[in-house]
Amino acid sequence: MKKTDLLRSFQMMRGIGVSAAVAIFIAGCASIPAPTEQMAVSKVAVSNATSAGGNEFTPQALKSAMEKMDAAERAMTEQDYLRARQLAEQAQVDAQLAAVTARSAKAQKAAQELQEGNRVLQQEIERNAQ
Repeated sequence: MKKTDLLRSFQMMRGIGVSAAVAIFIAGCASIPAPTEQMAVSKVAVSNATSAGGNEFTPQALKSAMEKMDAAERAMTEQDYLRARQLAEQAQVDAQLAAVTARSAKAQKAAQELQEGNRVLQQEIERNAQ
């Protein structure tokens, strides 16, 4: 076998190997299903965070969740389903954090208002007792 024949065989084998690798990669990407359920769950989480007062009490966490949700939707459009799932999951976590933090802040605010009301009532009772 001549050196040129050997080189051609090597180049042909390399080309076949590259083609096989590309085909496997494309097949692997195609097997990732669209994360439609995760997208829906994440959208609900963002909506719940907004309803819980995320804009008022945790604007940064809510903003992060919304930005990640937008990026997930762009990834879905581009059929980058792995990235879409990851971003949607991150958006869900950020949204849940925003909702829990907002609810906690609301509860603390309500507790403070109750304490203030109790203080005022106690002062009124003491004043009337004199």
